[in-house]
Amino acid sequence: MIRFEDIQEQVLSYMPDADMELLRRAYVFSAMEHRGQVRSSGEPYLTHPLEVAQILAELRLDLTCVIAGLLHDVIEDTLTTREVLEEYFGKDIAHLVEGLSKISRIAFTSREEAQAENFRKMMLAMVDDIRVILVKLADRLHNMRTLEHLSPRQQQRIARETMEIYAPIANRLGMGKIKSELEDISLAYLDPEGYASLVSALEERRKISDDFITEIRTTLETKLQEQGIRCDITGRVKHLYSIYKKLRVQGIDVGQVYDYLAFRILTPTVKDCYAALGTIHSIWRPVPGRIKDFIAMPKPNMYQSLHTSVMSEKGQPFEVQIRTPEMHGIAEEGIAAHWKYKEGKKVKAGEDPNIQWLRQIMEWQQELRDPRDFLKMVKVELYPEEVYAFTPQGQVKSFPRGATPVDFAYSIHSEVGHHCLGARVNGKLVPLKTPLHNGDIVEILTNPAHRPSQDWLSFVVTSRARSKIRQWLNTDRRSSSIQLGKSLVERELKRFHISAKILHGDGKLTEALNSLGFPSLDDYYAAVAYGKVSVKQLVGHLVPETDWKEPTESKITTVVKKALGLSGAAVKVRGLDDVMVYLAKCCGPIRGEPIVGYITRGKGVSVHSQRCPNVERLLYDPERKIEVAWAGSKETKFQVRLNITSEDRQGVLARVTSAIADEKSNISDVSAKTFEGKQGQIILTLDISDLDHLERIVKRLRGIQGVHQVERQSG
Repeated sequence: MIRFEDIQEQVLSYMPDADMELLRRAYVFSAMEHRGQVRSSGEPYLTHPLEVAQILAELRLDLTCVIAGLLHDVIEDTLTTREVLEEYFGKDIAHLVEGLSKISRIAFTSREEAQAENFRKMMLAMVDDIRVILVKLADRLHNMRTLEHLSPRQQQRIARETMEIYAPIANRLGMGKIKSELEDISLAYLDPEGYASLVSALEERRKISDDFITEIRTTLETKLQEQGIRCDITGRVKHLYSIYKKLRVQGIDVGQVYDYLAFRILTPTVKDCYAALGTIHSIWRPVPGRIKDFIAMPKPNMYQSLHTSVMSEKGQPFEVQIRTPEMHGIAEEGIAAHWKYKEGKKVKAGEDPNIQWLRQIMEWQQELRDPRDFLKMVKVELYPEEVYAFTPQGQVKSFPRGATPVDFAYSIHSEVGHHCLGARVNGKLVPLKTPLHNGDIVEILTNPAHRPSQDWLSFVVTSRARSKIRQWLNTDRRSSSIQLGKSLVERELKRFHISAKILHGDGKLTEALNSLGFPSLDDYYAAVAYGKVSVKQLVGHLVPETDWKEPTESKITTVVKKALGLSGAAVKVRGLDDVMVYLAKCCGPIRGEPIVGYITRGKGVSVHSQRCPNVERLLYDPERKIEVAWAGSKETKFQVRLNITSEDRQGVLARVTSAIADEKSNISDVSAKTFEGKQGQIILTLDISDLDHLERIVKRLRGIQGVHQVERQSG
């Protein structure tokens, strides 16, 4: 267990003038506030803040940060208030601790929503003071180190959250050491068998690896000294998760991974780094395509180094990383090594060019009302940006993997993106959805008359491009929605035999719009076009009900409603009574499965299953999303199409139809065909009551001898 004296000694080693009395007061305060509390391991709770403070001290962070580590849970887990902390320790420390507490002190209706909103808060706190996330990462690292004391379900949840959120944040901030440890521990809980197998396989090869590392290190030291290059060389096995990821991506086993060894060379100057690279290539043959110069083109997380992979005389490839000691400090500790806090001054993200991406993220989040969309967007920004492309003038731009010319266009300027008509990559015309690769020279072709397409949202990957496209589409759609809404209102008024002049009257119209929650007539028109409100609601405020002449529904209208599934609808729009509702044909949702409503212009609300692949594309505009719920009679039947792959053997079709009949479902359509290799396919359209009914049938069919696969078809 870490003692307070250990933290004190560590802080004094890099900050000899630090206020030790203030540090001791924080330790005593934390001990008093957490007295009687224990962790899941049975240890006193105080062990946790002590360990967090020690991690922060090992990162050589300022005294304010270390003290915040000692106190980080006192607001959340004790009766201490911000005011008390401010009185004892000052505004900066109280502000940091409160920022950490705000991240997790709120209740939500769903786990996904909670994670998304907590993440938004964390980003806001990071923009305000980057030290918030440094303390949070230290907190998460110690929690991961002691994860064995929690239940398997908690272990899985926390490990997955760490892998999806905290490890990428550490990586984005350049904190490679913490990122690697978080990933390795997470892997042990997310895939225990794979982790154990990898550890065992590497242990078997350790003796060979140790001998090889010693041999290569000796050769490197000798050759570099001959060239007058001072250096410090270390050899190691790459961290577990990076090897694990390679195994999964390439579909190979550990025996086929040869470049799992890496050497690190630290030299005094940048000139020595390049000289060392030349010397290495004169000894061993470099592997083509594996030379990377992150000194000339640093990664967005400030990482700088030269990388090369070479082949030894024994046919064993290995990687070499070459950098200066300063670059190494930033590679290991990132923003923690780069950042300098003078006299405890609070530093904001916008004040440093290395983390301006934080400020940009928070600007984008203002356009996204759904926190889950925000979480999805930020995850893209956090994962490594490994594609570097050039403008024709030689300006380098970095993007996430999978970025396209449209992403490139929006990185130049939003107007260039909006009017992007085509692109030349390395002098050749390419489709706009073509993925970019390292070293591509990209020229964007524009036309003032060209406009963004909704299809672009299906392939752009950067948050900037996505938010700018959505912004333009929303503005454009609103204009056309107002026109459509106006014509729908005028048409409906005519059906009620009411003059359209009431829409251009005096203050009575303004009063009616305000009571319905619309600031202007245009807002009301747009809402009508989206199906959010009916004309009746406005008419009721402007014309006495006694003057209404209810229209009779024509036979054509009745037929159209029936065709669209509007009569006797099994779905209710929450908060609205008289909105047209129909089930989307693309996914055919059935009672019992999660559904989402999408407001169309002029046709009411289309209801999709949440699993529908079209949902994300359709809901680029959060304003069109509306809550819907299953309603109506439970006797309503839904048509579902099943695709069954089976053996081509006698009696399979009979057993399938018999099983369906036993589950009291009607078959409205069936087709069967056979293929070479004694394979068969049966496509059925069934009448289903609800999701439970469907799941019973699918389970029954999968149990039939000769049936290989049963899948539900969409569309």
